[in-house]
Amino acid sequence: MKQHMKIRGINVVYDDYGSGETIVFIHGQPFNRSMWDPQVAAFKSSYRLIVPDLRGYGESEIPAGITLLDELALDIIHLLEALKITKATFVGLSMGGQVVFELYRLAPHLCNALVLADTDAKGESAQSYQARLQLSKDLVEKGMSFYTDQHLHQFLGKTTMAEKPAVVADLRHMMVATNPLGASLVQRGRAERRDHTLMLPDIHCPVLIVVGEEDGFTPVAVAKGMQEHIKHAQLVVIKDASHMPNMEQPEIFNRHLELFLQGIK
Repeated sequence: MKQHMKIRGINVVYDDYGSGETIVFIHGQPFNRSMWDPQVAAFKSSYRLIVPDLRGYGESEIPAGITLLDELALDIIHLLEALKITKATFVGLSMGGQVVFELYRLAPHLCNALVLADTDAKGESAQSYQARLQLSKDLVEKGMSFYTDQHLHQFLGKTTMAEKPAVVADLRHMMVATNPLGASLVQRGRAERRDHTLMLPDIHCPVLIVVGEEDGFTPVAVAKGMQEHIKHAQLVVIKDASHMPNMEQPEIFNRHLELFLQGIK
């Protein structure tokens, strides 16, 4: 159910469903908590689900300055503390996965397990750093409709674009509805993100890595590279999906997530 809480000076909106072991779903950019609707429907009767809009996105407040990934992780840590949740499985996609890495760095004691979907532990290269700064500027100057028209097809696979118009429409609406300033502030902060590759061997909780077979942002090779460095990490490659497998192939994504969750009980 929709809730809101003042966290570190920002009004954060989140959904709180069900009871039992806690799963925290962390959305990517430029999306909001509704991207997890297929997972909420599947898991809310068996688990407690915490699904926030990150600061600057969805219904949460836009901050006054640059938003580092550390800030997004700290918001979630404070939210869980206020809710008296001491352990959770964190599911993050894309930027959400990068926030999960920050959560593990800052508060490993909170992490029952991690699910890293279509994400990358590496920091920015010199080239991608400059591209991130340019994107931050473009989002404000050109707007979300322009960005969506240019990049929507990169988030979704060929099968999805051709055969799943409802998924395409949902993602388009989510992207266009995102506040360009909020997204810009996070993109500026993401340019400064840490490289977590050296931390991977020190992750000591169960880890599931998920990637869409057609993902061009974080290809299968990137997911396999993370698996090689995280002890006992599981890897699932989802066919007919790109960067949003939880929306493109929700039944398959949910089945693998449920198997993982059952395996760590």
